[in-house]
Amino acid sequence: MLENDIYLALIHSPVVNKKGETIASALTTIDMHDIARAGKTFGVKGIFIVTPLEDQKVLANEVIDHWIRGAGGRINPSRRQALELLSIVSSFGEAKQKIAGKNKKPVISVATSAADHKGSVSAEAFSNKLENKFSYVIAFGTAWGLSDNFIKHCDMILEPVKGNTGYNHLSVRSAVSILLDRIFRV
Repeated sequence: MLENDIYLALIHSPVVNKKGETIASALTTIDMHDIARAGKTFGVKGIFIVTPLEDQKVLANEVIDHWIRGAGGRINPSRRQALELLSIVSSFGEAKQKIAGKNKKPVISVATSAADHKGSVSAEAFSNKLENKFSYVIAFGTAWGLSDNFIKHCDMILEPVKGNTGYNHLSVRSAVSILLDRIFRV
């Protein structure tokens, strides 16, 4: 693996509900905490919380502020370090623009899904394809996952995380941790 220039995006829109309808989902603050901690553990450069909903941005910023500038950060400095990775944006496009502006190189977008998709790549294959001339942002969907339209506009898609049973409904924070381990442990 080359230099780590990987970012994460926790997508709240466009995602689908259990009926397959495209929606904007509500934030789950524990996802923010656990994904930030996993990201810090594996050295990702940043994590974007993507929501167009103003009330959800307010909530996300309150959580971040508590853990970075408030009592939470003073009580638990390691949690503060993890939550410093988080940024709130209105769209995935905005996240990609911020990454490109910071790093001055093209951004490769990588979708994830619990469903099989033609052309998906394993975490190992993804890790082996990493090049220093690009930044990478891996998108994880909330609710019932990223919309098909979102996925088709990404540059690549990772294979789903599967266990040894037919059950396949991990929390997004679990999927993030597993995929990061697979990507960085190769």
